[in-house]
Amino acid sequence: MSDNDKTRINRVITRTGDRGDTGLADGSRVSKWHPRIQVLGELDELNSGMGVLRARSLDADLDTVLGLAQQLLFDIGGELAIPGHRVIDDHDLVELESRADTFNAELPPLKEFVLPGGHPDAAWCHHCRTVARRTERHFVALQEADEDAVNPVSLALVNRLSDLLFVMARVINLRQESPEVLWQPKAKRG
Repeated sequence: MSDNDKTRINRVITRTGDRGDTGLADGSRVSKWHPRIQVLGELDELNSGMGVLRARSLDADLDTVLGLAQQLLFDIGGELAIPGHRVIDDHDLVELESRADTFNAELPPLKEFVLPGGHPDAAWCHHCRTVARRTERHFVALQEADEDAVNPVSLALVNRLSDLLFVMARVINLRQESPEVLWQPKAKRG
């Protein structure tokens, strides 16, 4: 590899996307508005939000699971950056679901819908959950445009992640002794 190639690889500003396209890891170029790039952007935003949550003082078990989820999101990004590449498998899906079940076992049953809020960390967890749901919708749009572009297990994992984040928000509120904000039907709000 020449010194020029090394410099180009290490540069953050490449100017290659100045006209509105971007490169995939296989060397192909697509529009920055391409559904694949939309999903990559959503994954990045979700991962960044989870990083903000992890920057807080969370219980170790919550932080560990968020760290695992961040790694999995990067794996999914790798799948999308290299067309035809698959990394996420059923084991990953089962692992995330198992973690959600473990946390959920701590919680009292739901009697009403939960509104985002309570402890600030729980509220941020709810925010991440909504970004996960939006990511999932973009994933579905990509799948409808190009079924082969999506690993169905990765799509399922993003769905499970939003469930996990909901459960984690409830766990944070419980552990922090912060009351959950429950939805009250309009007739009961008086």
